[in-house]
Amino acid sequence: MPTYDLYAKDPGESRWQVPASGSARFSWEYDDGRDRLLALYQKGKDKQWDGQKRIDWDLEVDPYDALGTPEESMTLYGTPYWDRMNEREKGELRRHYASWQFSQFLHGEQGAMICAARIVESVPDLDAKFYSATQTMDEARHAEIYGRFLHEKIGMLYPINDDLQALLGDTLRDSRWDMPYLGMQVLIEGLALAAFGMIRDTTTKPLPRQILAYVMQDEARHVAFGRLALRDHYRQLTDAERREREEFVIEGCYLMRDRLRGVEVLENFGIPRAEAEELSERSEFLQLFRRLLFSRIVPCVKDIGLWGKRLQQAYVDMGVLELGDSSLDRLMNEDEEIAERLDAERFAAEEKARVAEVAEAVEEGATG
Repeated sequence: MPTYDLYAKDPGESRWQVPASGSARFSWEYDDGRDRLLALYQKGKDKQWDGQKRIDWDLEVDPYDALGTPEESMTLYGTPYWDRMNEREKGELRRHYASWQFSQFLHGEQGAMICAARIVESVPDLDAKFYSATQTMDEARHAEIYGRFLHEKIGMLYPINDDLQALLGDTLRDSRWDMPYLGMQVLIEGLALAAFGMIRDTTTKPLPRQILAYVMQDEARHVAFGRLALRDHYRQLTDAERREREEFVIEGCYLMRDRLRGVEVLENFGIPRAEAEELSERSEFLQLFRRLLFSRIVPCVKDIGLWGKRLQQAYVDMGVLELGDSSLDRLMNEDEEIAERLDAERFAAEEKARVAEVAEAVEEGATG
Protein backbone atom coordinates (compact mmCIF):
# COMPACT_ATOMS: atom_id res chain seq x y z
CA MET A 1 0.00 0.00 0.00
CA PRO A 2 1.38 3.48 -0.84
CA THR A 3 2.73 5.33 2.19
CA TYR A 4 0.43 8.30 1.56
CA ASP A 5 -2.58 6.08 2.25
CA LEU A 6 -1.21 5.27 5.74
CA TYR A 7 -0.60 8.80 7.05
CA ALA A 8 -2.74 9.69 10.08
CA LYS A 9 -2.53 13.37 9.03
CA ASP A 10 -2.05 14.94 5.62
CA PRO A 11 1.72 15.42 5.18
CA GLY A 12 1.27 17.94 2.36
CA GLU A 13 3.55 17.78 -0.66
CA SER A 14 5.14 14.40 -1.32
CA ARG A 15 8.62 15.92 -1.53
CA TRP A 16 10.41 18.53 0.57
CA GLN A 17 13.10 20.41 -1.33
CA VAL A 18 15.77 22.17 0.74
CA PRO A 19 17.94 24.66 -1.19
CA ALA A 20 21.56 23.83 -0.41
CA SER A 21 24.72 25.90 -0.62
CA GLY A 22 28.38 25.20 -0.02
CA SER A 23 31.29 23.59 -1.82
CA ALA A 24 32.03 20.03 -2.81
CA ARG A 25 35.61 19.37 -1.69
CA PHE A 26 38.04 16.92 -3.23
CA SER A 27 41.24 15.71 -1.59
CA TRP A 28 44.19 14.44 -3.60
CA GLU A 29 45.89 13.00 -0.49
CA TYR A 30 45.00 9.30 -0.54
CA ASP A 31 47.53 7.75 1.84
CA ASP A 32 47.44 9.85 4.97
CA GLY A 33 44.71 9.97 7.60
CA ARG A 34 43.94 10.02 11.28
CA ASP A 35 44.45 6.56 12.75
CA ARG A 36 41.37 6.67 14.99
CA LEU A 37 39.13 7.80 12.16
CA LEU A 38 40.47 5.17 9.78
CA ALA A 39 39.96 2.55 12.51
CA LEU A 40 36.37 3.73 12.81
CA TYR A 41 36.01 3.45 9.03
CA GLN A 42 37.28 -0.15 9.18
CA LYS A 43 34.80 -0.90 11.95
CA GLY A 44 32.04 0.67 9.86
CA LYS A 45 32.88 -1.73 7.01
CA ASP A 46 33.14 -4.75 9.28
CA LYS A 47 29.83 -4.05 11.02
CA GLN A 48 27.61 -3.73 7.95
CA TRP A 49 24.50 -5.93 8.17
CA ASP A 50 21.31 -6.72 6.26
CA GLY A 51 18.08 -5.59 7.89
CA GLN A 52 16.14 -8.19 5.95
CA LYS A 53 18.18 -11.04 7.46
CA ARG A 54 19.39 -9.96 10.90
CA ILE A 55 15.94 -8.96 12.17
CA ASP A 56 13.27 -11.59 12.75
CA TRP A 57 10.40 -10.07 10.77
CA ASP A 58 8.21 -13.12 11.43
CA LEU A 59 7.65 -11.94 15.01
CA GLU A 60 4.04 -10.92 15.56
CA VAL A 61 3.24 -7.35 16.62
CA ASP A 62 -0.05 -6.17 18.05
CA PRO A 63 -0.41 -2.69 16.51
CA TYR A 64 -2.57 -1.64 19.47
CA ASP A 65 0.22 -2.54 21.91
CA ALA A 66 3.31 -2.54 19.72
CA LEU A 67 5.73 -1.44 22.46
CA GLY A 68 4.15 -2.77 25.66
CA THR A 69 3.71 0.84 26.71
CA PRO A 70 2.63 1.30 30.35
CA GLU A 71 -0.52 3.36 30.84
CA GLU A 72 1.36 5.86 32.99
CA SER A 73 3.45 6.91 29.99
CA MET A 74 0.39 8.08 28.06
CA THR A 75 0.01 11.88 28.18
CA LEU A 76 -3.73 11.55 28.80
CA TYR A 77 -3.29 9.14 31.71
CA GLY A 78 -4.93 10.50 34.85
CA THR A 79 -7.02 13.07 32.94
CA PRO A 80 -10.79 13.08 32.31
CA TYR A 81 -10.05 12.18 28.68
CA TRP A 82 -8.40 8.94 29.79
CA ASP A 83 -11.19 8.11 32.22
CA ARG A 84 -13.76 8.38 29.42
CA MET A 85 -11.86 6.02 27.09
CA ASN A 86 -12.77 2.37 26.71
CA GLU A 87 -10.12 -0.32 26.12
CA ARG A 88 -10.46 -0.14 22.34
CA GLU A 89 -9.88 3.64 22.36
CA LYS A 90 -6.87 3.26 24.67
CA GLY A 91 -5.43 0.70 22.27
CA GLU A 92 -5.97 3.10 19.38
CA LEU A 93 -4.15 5.82 21.34
CA ARG A 94 -1.19 3.48 21.92
CA ARG A 95 -1.14 2.68 18.20
CA HIS A 96 -1.04 6.37 17.29
CA TYR A 97 1.77 7.10 19.75
CA ALA A 98 3.86 4.17 18.50
CA SER A 99 3.24 5.30 14.93
CA TRP A 100 4.16 8.90 15.78
CA GLN A 101 7.40 7.92 17.59
CA PHE A 102 8.64 5.52 14.92
CA SER A 103 7.60 7.90 12.13
CA GLN A 104 9.86 10.57 13.62
CA PHE A 105 12.64 7.97 13.82
CA LEU A 106 12.04 7.17 10.14
CA HIS A 107 12.07 10.80 9.00
CA GLY A 108 15.14 11.49 11.14
CA GLU A 109 17.00 8.55 9.58
CA GLN A 110 16.27 9.85 6.08
CA GLY A 111 17.60 13.20 7.24
CA ALA A 112 20.69 11.48 8.65
CA MET A 113 21.26 9.70 5.33
CA ILE A 114 21.11 13.01 3.44
CA CYS A 115 23.37 14.76 5.98
CA ALA A 116 25.91 11.92 5.82
CA ALA A 117 25.94 12.21 2.03
CA ARG A 118 26.44 15.96 2.41
CA ILE A 119 29.42 15.30 4.69
CA VAL A 120 30.97 13.01 2.04
CA GLU A 121 30.63 15.87 -0.42
CA SER A 122 31.78 18.78 1.71
CA VAL A 123 34.23 17.60 4.38
CA PRO A 124 37.83 18.41 3.39
CA ASP A 125 39.61 15.27 4.64
CA LEU A 126 39.48 11.92 2.84
CA ASP A 127 39.43 9.83 6.02
CA ALA A 128 36.20 11.59 7.05
CA LYS A 129 34.76 11.06 3.55
CA PHE A 130 35.50 7.34 3.83
CA TYR A 131 33.72 6.98 7.15
CA SER A 132 30.75 9.14 6.07
CA ALA A 133 30.23 6.83 3.11
CA THR A 134 29.72 3.89 5.50
CA GLN A 135 27.38 6.00 7.61
CA THR A 136 25.27 6.89 4.58
CA MET A 137 24.70 3.16 4.03
CA ASP A 138 23.89 2.68 7.74
CA GLU A 139 21.26 5.42 7.65
CA ALA A 140 19.70 3.99 4.48
CA ARG A 141 19.38 0.64 6.28
CA HIS A 142 17.78 2.30 9.32
CA ALA A 143 15.24 4.16 7.17
CA GLU A 144 14.42 0.91 5.38
CA ILE A 145 13.87 -0.91 8.70
CA TYR A 146 11.72 1.76 10.35
CA GLY A 147 9.68 2.12 7.18
CA ARG A 148 9.04 -1.62 7.05
CA PHE A 149 8.05 -1.74 10.73
CA LEU A 150 5.54 1.08 10.24
CA HIS A 151 4.08 -0.33 7.03
CA GLU A 152 3.86 -3.99 8.00
CA LYS A 153 3.41 -3.96 11.79
CA ILE A 154 1.69 -0.67 12.70
CA GLY A 155 -0.09 0.19 9.45
CA MET A 156 0.06 3.94 10.09
CA LEU A 157 2.53 6.83 9.71
CA TYR A 158 2.71 10.44 10.86
CA PRO A 159 4.26 13.36 8.94
CA ILE A 160 7.56 14.81 10.09
CA ASN A 161 7.30 16.95 13.22
CA ASP A 162 7.61 20.70 12.57
CA ASP A 163 10.52 21.15 15.00
CA LEU A 164 12.50 18.23 13.58
CA GLN A 165 11.91 19.56 10.07
CA ALA A 166 13.06 23.04 11.12
CA LEU A 167 16.34 21.74 12.56
CA LEU A 168 16.96 19.54 9.52
CA GLY A 169 16.35 22.51 7.24
CA ASP A 170 18.72 24.75 9.23
CA THR A 171 21.38 22.04 9.17
CA LEU A 172 21.18 21.41 5.44
CA ARG A 173 20.95 25.06 4.34
CA ASP A 174 24.18 26.06 6.12
CA SER A 175 27.16 26.24 3.77
CA ARG A 176 29.79 25.48 6.47
CA TRP A 177 31.00 21.88 6.21
CA ASP A 178 30.88 21.22 9.94
CA MET A 179 27.19 22.05 10.38
CA PRO A 180 25.78 18.71 9.17
CA TYR A 181 28.02 17.11 11.81
CA LEU A 182 26.77 19.46 14.52
CA GLY A 183 23.10 19.42 13.59
CA MET A 184 22.82 15.73 12.79
CA GLN A 185 25.58 13.80 14.57
CA VAL A 186 25.38 15.74 17.83
CA LEU A 187 21.82 17.09 18.16
CA ILE A 188 19.38 14.98 16.12
CA GLU A 189 21.20 11.66 16.47
CA GLY A 190 22.14 12.32 20.09
CA LEU A 191 18.52 12.88 20.98
CA ALA A 192 17.36 9.95 18.85
CA LEU A 193 19.89 7.63 20.52
CA ALA A 194 18.51 8.45 23.95
CA ALA A 195 14.92 7.96 22.72
CA PHE A 196 15.87 4.65 21.10
CA GLY A 197 17.58 3.55 24.31
CA MET A 198 14.65 4.39 26.55
CA ILE A 199 12.27 2.32 24.41
CA ARG A 200 14.83 -0.48 23.91
CA ASP A 201 15.30 -0.82 27.67
CA THR A 202 11.60 -0.68 28.60
CA THR A 203 9.73 -2.43 25.78
CA THR A 204 8.42 -5.91 26.44
CA LYS A 205 8.12 -6.66 22.72
CA PRO A 206 10.96 -8.55 20.96
CA LEU A 207 10.73 -7.04 17.46
CA PRO A 208 11.05 -3.34 18.37
CA ARG A 209 13.76 -4.29 20.86
CA GLN A 210 15.76 -6.00 18.10
CA ILE A 211 15.33 -3.07 15.74
CA LEU A 212 16.39 -0.47 18.29
CA ALA A 213 19.34 -2.48 19.65
CA TYR A 214 20.83 -3.07 16.21
CA VAL A 215 20.26 0.52 15.04
CA MET A 216 21.88 1.82 18.22
CA GLN A 217 24.95 -0.32 17.63
CA ASP A 218 25.49 1.61 14.38
CA GLU A 219 24.65 4.98 15.92
CA ALA A 220 27.30 4.53 18.60
CA ARG A 221 29.91 4.68 15.82
CA HIS A 222 28.26 7.71 14.22
CA VAL A 223 28.39 9.78 17.39
CA ALA A 224 32.04 8.76 17.92
CA PHE A 225 32.78 9.97 14.37
CA GLY A 226 31.13 13.34 14.98
CA ARG A 227 33.02 13.83 18.23
CA LEU A 228 36.39 13.04 16.63
CA ALA A 229 35.92 15.30 13.62
CA LEU A 230 34.42 18.27 15.46
CA ARG A 231 36.78 18.16 18.44
CA ASP A 232 39.74 18.54 16.09
CA HIS A 233 38.10 21.30 14.04
CA TYR A 234 36.67 23.35 16.91
CA ARG A 235 40.07 23.75 18.56
CA GLN A 236 40.96 25.99 15.62
CA LEU A 237 37.90 28.27 15.72
CA THR A 238 37.90 31.89 16.80
CA ASP A 239 35.77 32.88 19.80
CA ALA A 240 33.21 34.43 17.44
CA GLU A 241 32.98 31.27 15.33
CA ARG A 242 32.57 29.14 18.43
CA ARG A 243 29.79 31.40 19.74
CA GLU A 244 27.91 31.05 16.42
CA ARG A 245 27.92 27.30 16.78
CA GLU A 246 26.88 27.48 20.42
CA GLU A 247 23.88 29.60 19.40
CA PHE A 248 22.98 26.94 16.84
CA VAL A 249 23.19 24.27 19.55
CA ILE A 250 20.99 26.28 21.92
CA GLU A 251 18.28 26.81 19.32
CA GLY A 252 18.51 23.19 18.19
CA CYS A 253 18.20 21.84 21.75
CA TYR A 254 15.03 23.84 22.36
CA LEU A 255 13.59 22.59 19.06
CA MET A 256 14.43 18.99 19.96
CA ARG A 257 12.99 19.36 23.44
CA ASP A 258 9.71 20.69 22.07
CA ARG A 259 9.35 18.06 19.35
CA LEU A 260 8.89 15.30 21.94
CA ARG A 261 5.40 16.24 23.04
CA GLY A 262 3.40 14.32 20.44
CA VAL A 263 0.80 17.07 20.23
CA GLU A 264 -0.16 15.86 16.75
CA VAL A 265 -1.46 12.61 18.26
CA LEU A 266 -3.69 14.40 20.76
CA GLU A 267 -5.04 16.64 18.01
CA ASN A 268 -6.07 13.51 16.12
CA PHE A 269 -8.15 12.57 19.16
CA GLY A 270 -10.07 15.84 19.05
CA ILE A 271 -8.08 17.81 21.63
CA PRO A 272 -7.37 21.45 20.65
CA ARG A 273 -3.69 22.19 20.10
CA ALA A 274 -3.33 24.66 23.00
CA GLU A 275 -4.86 22.19 25.43
CA ALA A 276 -2.79 19.35 23.97
CA GLU A 277 0.40 21.35 24.57
CA GLU A 278 -0.66 22.10 28.15
CA LEU A 279 -1.47 18.45 28.87
CA SER A 280 1.89 17.39 27.45
CA GLU A 281 3.78 19.92 29.56
CA ARG A 282 2.06 18.64 32.70
CA SER A 283 2.96 15.01 32.00
CA GLU A 284 5.41 13.72 34.63
CA PHE A 285 6.54 11.00 32.24
CA LEU A 286 7.40 13.58 29.56
CA GLN A 287 9.49 15.55 32.07
CA LEU A 288 11.49 12.42 32.91
CA PHE A 289 11.73 11.48 29.25
CA ARG A 290 13.09 14.91 28.32
CA ARG A 291 15.75 14.75 30.99
CA LEU A 292 16.94 11.33 29.87
CA LEU A 293 16.94 12.40 26.24
CA PHE A 294 19.66 14.98 26.84
CA SER A 295 21.96 12.39 28.42
CA ARG A 296 23.66 11.89 25.03
CA ILE A 297 23.71 15.49 23.79
CA VAL A 298 25.09 17.48 26.74
CA PRO A 299 28.30 15.47 27.33
CA CYS A 300 28.96 15.40 23.57
CA VAL A 301 28.58 19.17 23.24
CA LYS A 302 30.97 19.64 26.16
CA ASP A 303 33.42 17.11 24.73
CA ILE A 304 33.75 18.86 21.36
CA GLY A 305 34.56 22.17 23.05
CA LEU A 306 31.28 24.10 22.91
CA TRP A 307 30.75 25.09 26.53
CA GLY A 308 30.35 28.87 26.72
CA LYS A 309 28.41 30.61 29.49
CA ARG A 310 25.28 31.21 27.42
CA LEU A 311 25.14 27.55 26.39
CA GLN A 312 25.65 26.41 29.97
CA GLN A 313 22.84 28.73 31.11
CA ALA A 314 20.51 27.22 28.52
CA TYR A 315 21.24 23.79 29.97
CA VAL A 316 20.61 25.13 33.46
CA ASP A 317 17.20 26.37 32.25
CA MET A 318 16.47 22.92 30.84
CA GLY A 319 17.65 21.25 34.06
CA VAL A 320 20.29 19.15 32.31
CA LEU A 321 23.62 20.94 32.93
CA GLU A 322 25.01 18.22 35.23
CA LEU A 323 24.64 15.68 32.40
CA GLY A 324 27.79 17.23 30.91
CA ASP A 325 29.80 15.00 33.25
CA SER A 326 28.19 11.78 31.98
CA SER A 327 30.44 9.22 30.29
CA LEU A 328 29.57 8.97 26.61
CA ASP A 329 32.11 6.19 26.12
CA ARG A 330 30.37 4.06 28.73
CA LEU A 331 26.96 4.60 27.10
CA MET A 332 28.31 3.76 23.64
CA ASN A 333 30.06 0.62 24.90
CA GLU A 334 26.78 -0.49 26.47
CA ASP A 335 24.99 0.03 23.14
CA GLU A 336 27.51 -2.25 21.42
CA GLU A 337 27.32 -4.89 24.15
CA ILE A 338 23.51 -5.00 24.25
CA ALA A 339 23.30 -5.67 20.50
CA GLU A 340 25.96 -8.37 20.66
CA ARG A 341 24.30 -9.98 23.69
CA LEU A 342 20.93 -9.96 21.92
CA ASP A 343 22.49 -11.70 18.92
CA ALA A 344 24.08 -14.31 21.17
CA GLU A 345 20.80 -15.00 22.98
CA ARG A 346 18.83 -15.27 19.74
CA PHE A 347 21.32 -17.58 18.03
CA ALA A 348 21.65 -19.77 21.14
CA ALA A 349 17.86 -20.14 21.30
CA GLU A 350 17.68 -20.93 17.57
CA GLU A 351 20.44 -23.53 17.89
CA LYS A 352 18.67 -25.14 20.84
CA ALA A 353 15.44 -25.31 18.83
CA ARG A 354 17.28 -26.90 15.88
CA VAL A 355 18.88 -29.52 18.13
CA ALA A 356 15.48 -30.36 19.63
CA GLU A 357 13.96 -30.60 16.15
CA VAL A 358 16.68 -33.00 14.99
CA ALA A 359 16.32 -35.12 18.14
CA GLU A 360 12.56 -35.30 17.61
CA ALA A 361 13.03 -36.37 13.99
CA VAL A 362 15.53 -39.07 15.00
CA GLU A 363 13.16 -40.36 17.66
CA GLU A 364 10.26 -40.50 15.20
CA GLY A 365 12.46 -42.38 12.74
CA ALA A 366 13.48 -44.91 15.37
CA THR A 367 9.88 -45.66 16.38
CA GLY A 368 8.38 -45.46 12.90
